[in-house]
Formats: sequence, structure tokens, C-alpha cells
Amino acid sequence: MASYLPLLLFAAISTFTPGAATTLATASGAHFGFRRSVPLILGAALGLALMAAAAAAGLASILLAWPSLQLAMKALGTAYLVWLAIRIARSGAPNTQRKAAHPTSLLGGLWVLWQNPKAWAMTMGAAASFSALANGPAHLALILSLAFGVTASASLVIWCLTGQILARVLKRDWQWTALNVTLGALLVLSIASMWRGA
Repeated sequence: MASYLPLLLFAAISTFTPGAATTLATASGAHFGFRRSVPLILGAALGLALMAAAAAAGLASILLAWPSLQLAMKALGTAYLVWLAIRIARSGAPNTQRKAAHPTSLLGGLWVLWQNPKAWAMTMGAAASFSALANGPAHLALILSLAFGVTASASLVIWCLTGQILARVLKRDWQWTALNVTLGALLVLSIASMWRGA
């Protein structure tokens, strides 16, 4: 078990640090509560687990070898995340929105991870760094998908519950406006970091 600790630490640090998925989980927890945010959490965790398995199988190297495919993914992902950031920033307090909003779906959670080339690079780096833990690509895919899936689930649950706590603390409209604009801005910053060095 001790030999897996460096992998678990790497996966935990990678998934607990703020980014697009954690920002969305926080916003979803604040606006929809934990139960309605479960599809987003499951989709993002499943997306990262599948991405780690694909990296172990060598598919990430194909993606990273095709710059035009990376550019297309970045463009589509940026459009989707900007739309989400605007939606978050313009939303009011959960009970005062004019029309019923819907939380991000399981497929939306999957897409948040799969469109991010940096996440591919991270999981491919993990596949290269921790390949000695496995006796073949299938075994490595299983190990990586479990490590990243479990740590991503834990991270997103914590960020979502943080959002839910904020929802209980915030009482005034200006507080909600400040939170929503901040979360929208953080999401845009995560997009900017995705394009850095492109």
C-alpha cells in the first residue's frame, strides 16, 4: 500500500486545487444544494477517471500529438465554460431567480474535464510517472482511474459542501452578487490558465 501513496498524493493535490470543476461544484452547491449537484460531481469524477484510464492506455499521447485537435477542444471547451461563467455571474440568490435554473448535468461534468488538454497532460504525466506500479496498461488504467476517480469525488464533494455552507451564510442580495461574480471570474481565470502557453 505504501507504494501507492505517492500516486494518491499526486492525485489529491491535482484534484483539490481550484479549477473549472471545483468552481462549478462550489457554485452548484451554493445554488442547488448537494443532492441536485450529484450529477455534476459524478460526471466530473467519472470524466477524470476515464481520462486517467485513457492516458494509461496511451490515448492521451495521440491527443497531445495533434495540435489541431487540441486547439478545437480548447475552443469548444472555452465557449462552454464562458457560457457557464456568465450564467453563474448573472444568477441571483437561489430563491430569487426569475426562471428555474438547472444544475450542470452528468454529461456537462464529463465535458468540463474532457475538453481540458492540461488535464490530459496531467493524467499522461501520472501514467508515465507511476507506470512501475502496474504490470501492464490495463492494470495501470485501473490503478489510475481509481486514484483519480476517488480523489476527484472527495474533492468535488468538499467544494460542493463549501458552496452549500456559503448558501446558508449569505443572506443579502449583494452578498450573492459578490459570490456569483467571484465564482464566474474564477471560472474565467481557469479558462485563461488553460490557454497559457498555447
